[in-house]
Amino acid sequence: MSFDKLGLSPKVLAAVESSGYTTPTPIQAEAIPNIMEHRDVLGIAQTGTGKTASFTLPMLSLLEKGRARARMPRSLILEPTRELAAQVEENFIRYGQNHKLNVALLIGGVSFDEQFRKLDRGVDVLIATPGRLLDHFERGKLLMTGVDILVIDEADRMLDMGFIPDIERICKLLPFTRQTLFFSATMPKEIEGLAAKFLHNPVEIAVAKSATTSETITQRAVSSGKKDFEKRQVLRALIDNAKDLKNAIIFCNRKRDVATLWRSLEQHGYSCGALHGDMDQRSRTTMLTNFREGKIDLLVASDVAARGLDIPDVSHVFNYDVPINAEDYVHRIGRTGRAGREGMTFMLVTSADKKNFDAIEKLIGQSIEWQDDPARFATRPSPDKSTGKAEEKSENKTTDKSSQNSRSNKRTRRQTSTEEVTSETSETKAPVERNQKPKNPAKKQKEKSFADEEHVPAFLLREPR
Repeated sequence: MSFDKLGLSPKVLAAVESSGYTTPTPIQAEAIPNIMEHRDVLGIAQTGTGKTASFTLPMLSLLEKGRARARMPRSLILEPTRELAAQVEENFIRYGQNHKLNVALLIGGVSFDEQFRKLDRGVDVLIATPGRLLDHFERGKLLMTGVDILVIDEADRMLDMGFIPDIERICKLLPFTRQTLFFSATMPKEIEGLAAKFLHNPVEIAVAKSATTSETITQRAVSSGKKDFEKRQVLRALIDNAKDLKNAIIFCNRKRDVATLWRSLEQHGYSCGALHGDMDQRSRTTMLTNFREGKIDLLVASDVAARGLDIPDVSHVFNYDVPINAEDYVHRIGRTGRAGREGMTFMLVTSADKKNFDAIEKLIGQSIEWQDDPARFATRPSPDKSTGKAEEKSENKTTDKSSQNSRSNKRTRRQTSTEEVTSETSETKAPVERNQKPKNPAKKQKEKSFADEEHVPAFLLREPR
């Protein structure tokens, strides 16, 4: 099948041909005709399958007719990260070279004034992250009642980043008659519920089973020590011995580890850069551009770069840490082996990574081959039932004996303490009784007798005259 049979406009077909593409990918062949018929689409596809072009091309064809008004975009595309939003903008510029459509990008890290000016001129395609879009709406600079097409891209990533409440709020601000396109690489239950809520009789397109890896990617697991310097040493050995390594992305779980590993690799003479969420937008864009243009060979990154970034010719992917979320593994290794190319991935596994490693193998439905010897996972010894019961009985007996001994010791201590106190008091009182005699014994006896009576009136205590 060719692009000519998908119902695209001549302007779009000319742009596709000039870009060098002749045959659509499976997700493009199934999604584009349904989008051209104004149907809602629920697409599940692996990364690197041409998912972005599957909604970019038909949107350009549908938006050829009509004109945008100030602050009222005609279409809206929601992306989880700034890099993905910028990448979609590049696709619209590339395939919309024969159109005169206004495309605006609303992302963080950029001045509001420049974005205000673009919205005032009128926008045909608005590409935004949820947070910045709501900022513009709350400032009164944006009306979304004219949106005809809504695209929610990388929905599972939106879920991981906590954007689902924002998306629900945005969807309530849009017209009910809109066309909704929903794309995700995985389909957890939360995403299924969101799709059922906002899609109307959608066409479900599943190019591949959810959370599966590409067959062109070779996966290997490598045993490593727990300490950071041991993992860095294993990583350097893998990089030095890798075959046909053109460039590579190294993924870490934490931003702090990204910076530490980047400095370590630079000190050892490697050409590398870093990419994580705490970097400002200009630094992130510059780092990605340098990696695409081959100015740096290694890119140490957090999961910011794991979703949807189109870097077409990445030869290797190294997982410095085993992903905590098993679905992140699918997206990480999807940065290589794109568009039918072959890719190689390595994952460093320590003895403490058994739970996450087993979850990954269960998700992808296959076992990952070990490079050398497999890691020795830490296991807790499970005692036999018979020995366990005997040990419990002996422990109970010893505890009973110890408790009885402690009680008896306490009693003896109390007895000895009372005896010592009584002996001390008797010794101190004895010499007083022997040596000191009362001067007026009769008066003392009267005081004792009257002291015993608590309710004796005071006038009775006086002697009669």
